[in-house]
Amino acid sequence: MLLKDRIAQLAAQAVEAAQQSGALPAGPTPEIEVERPQNPEHGDFAISLPLRLARAARMSPMAIAERLVPLTPADDSIQEVRAAAPGFINFVVKQSWLRQQVEEIIRAGETYGNLQRPTKERVQVEFASVNPTGPLHVGHARTAVLGSGLASILAAAGYDVSTEYYINDAGTQMDTFYRSLLVRYQQLMGRDAEMPESGYMGEYMNDLAGEVAAEHGDLFLADKAHAQIGEIGLEKMLAIIRKDLEDVQVTFDVWFSENGELRRRGEPAATLKYLESNGYMADREGATWFTSTSLGEDKDNVLIRSTGDPTYFALDIAYHRNKFIERGFDRVINIWGADHQGHISRMKSAVSALGIDPARLTIIVSQLVTLKRGDETVRASKRSGEIVTLRELLDEAGSDACRFFFLSRTPESQMDFDLELAKKESADNPVYYVQYAHARIAGIMALARERGLDYASGDVSLLSHEAETALIKKMVVLPELVQHMAETLEPHHLPRYATELATAFHWFYQQCRVVSEAPEEMPVTLARLKLIEACRIVLARCLSIMGMSAPERM
Repeated sequence: MLLKDRIAQLAAQAVEAAQQSGALPAGPTPEIEVERPQNPEHGDFAISLPLRLARAARMSPMAIAERLVPLTPADDSIQEVRAAAPGFINFVVKQSWLRQQVEEIIRAGETYGNLQRPTKERVQVEFASVNPTGPLHVGHARTAVLGSGLASILAAAGYDVSTEYYINDAGTQMDTFYRSLLVRYQQLMGRDAEMPESGYMGEYMNDLAGEVAAEHGDLFLADKAHAQIGEIGLEKMLAIIRKDLEDVQVTFDVWFSENGELRRRGEPAATLKYLESNGYMADREGATWFTSTSLGEDKDNVLIRSTGDPTYFALDIAYHRNKFIERGFDRVINIWGADHQGHISRMKSAVSALGIDPARLTIIVSQLVTLKRGDETVRASKRSGEIVTLRELLDEAGSDACRFFFLSRTPESQMDFDLELAKKESADNPVYYVQYAHARIAGIMALARERGLDYASGDVSLLSHEAETALIKKMVVLPELVQHMAETLEPHHLPRYATELATAFHWFYQQCRVVSEAPEEMPVTLARLKLIEACRIVLARCLSIMGMSAPERM
């Protein structure tokens, strides 16, 4: 159990004791939120419970706090419990408990920060599901990194996580892609062919057409060969997308094909039949509509066009029915691009119409990315061909910088990706700064091994310097942070924490000599080696969850 959860229990027991003794009137206890005060003078943890009890108890918050403090049960980890104006209860952790956490971190090793849950809730995270009509650009990269980072955090928090890429390999956009590829191929083969309206114009189309021509010659010169050449183009495009994602450390448990797993199994028809039988469909104006207004939406939405073709929305409803009902996920998290903002409300309504609690569906929208290269700024468009691809970004900045930078911002904020900063090898670059802390520790530990020093016998009770204490206090935050990020679905806290931990280490290193040659200082040397090995473990764990490397030399 996390210490903050234990503190919440202690506070709840104090309230119960106070109510039983008449020190507080009977009544429900609000949720007890345990926080870490920014000011260290306010203790290591604090709760504002007295402020929340004051109105119902008809007492001042300070009076409530003063009554609860002496009723708070003793605990091996807590040194002091005290009331503080205007109605807080502050908790001070025992130094002996804090130092012992160095041993606990080393014992846990690469599993440090992992949490256990009473039940293994199944969560699907679907993200980066870009139509395979072109290479991934920097905006797609952001959703990919956010999704994989969030999935990693949820797994560390004890959830059973499945990651998925939805292959939208049917519909108008794919048909346009197939026809565009056929035209480029025919042009390469000397034919006079005209690009379709809204066709895909990027240089990558020439590359794909060139590969097809080199492999298949004049096999697809017929004007109606777009379906055949399109199938080849789709496979090639998916291979490019998969490789780019793998190179930014993004992999998927499932690649789910609209054509293969959804349409061919008849799931859209089954879904529409369910909606119709439950009174959520209406025929008018030559089309079939989902009566969203009956569920509180501003307008109804078309499911079947007058042509008889299902809309994207209809297929998306079928896909979510597959997720929740056919595959039985307890929760589904979608990460969508900014252009899908207007789709959220109606999707929630559709899930409700399927008999599923819409609270089980979370949709995160990732805003646009602007790439800054010196004075130049660029946004992406696959159709126009004005595109900065993920591959270009990887080649210039590398995977680690991409992941750290994309994870550092909240999804709802628009982002400027500073390419020059990402490439800097200095403390100005947070990626370099964090990884350098890990590499510096690895170098110290290598030196210690060369000198035959074994930190295993280090006595953590000797760690009393303020910089040592500050470093330990920062290290033990990780499990709490994993819990918080899993609850709020906010990965951006992790890069910030990793930077703060690196800062705590660098300050400790400036204040405290780690390896001393003086025999009388050997006990402190071994204790500090144990401390920095624990710090290295926590830094490596942060980098691992973020999908980044933990270099031993820089």
